[in-house]
Amino acid sequence: MPDARPRLRADAQRNTEQIRRVAIDAFQGRGLTVPLEEVAKAAGVSKATIFNRFGGRIGLIEAVIDEVVANELYAIVDRTRAVEDISERIAYYITAIRDLQYRQPAANDVMLQAYPHAPQLMEICRAAGEINDELIAAGRVSGALRPEFTAGDLHAYIHDNALALKHGPRPARDDYDRRTRFFLDGIRAGR
Repeated sequence: MPDARPRLRADAQRNTEQIRRVAIDAFQGRGLTVPLEEVAKAAGVSKATIFNRFGGRIGLIEAVIDEVVANELYAIVDRTRAVEDISERIAYYITAIRDLQYRQPAANDVMLQAYPHAPQLMEICRAAGEINDELIAAGRVSGALRPEFTAGDLHAYIHDNALALKHGPRPARDDYDRRTRFFLDGIRAGR
């Protein structure tokens, strides 16, 4: 079935691709709240062109979210599910998610559900919630986790980390990684 959308002129197509490239770089570097005026200026277009091509911020986010953070987050989920030992699976997931949060400001915007009207962002949140629930349930059944530790606790931990990274001073990487190890030690069941 042929595509019913009209073909863009070559210059309009170049503008659209330039906006996408700039948005990916900006969102990865500073998060999804980068002003659209800055994206437009860096792309060499007007803000109106972004609205014309993408319908605004939500449309632009939806157009680039896979490249910005979704592909990496889904890869973490897939790799997590491939780890056989539940203790190692939990440690891998928490370490990988915290690493993603530290490196990609857009991950924190996703985890904070900064744009609840963006369907792809909400799907990412749903998938993350699903793996959180799976991990905690399996960890509790196996005895790998403290029995009082819940999926809600893990969700709150990831959410609080997103808030701290978005609004607080950025910790040194060594301190950040040390705190991840402290957290993992704290949720493990006593031997």
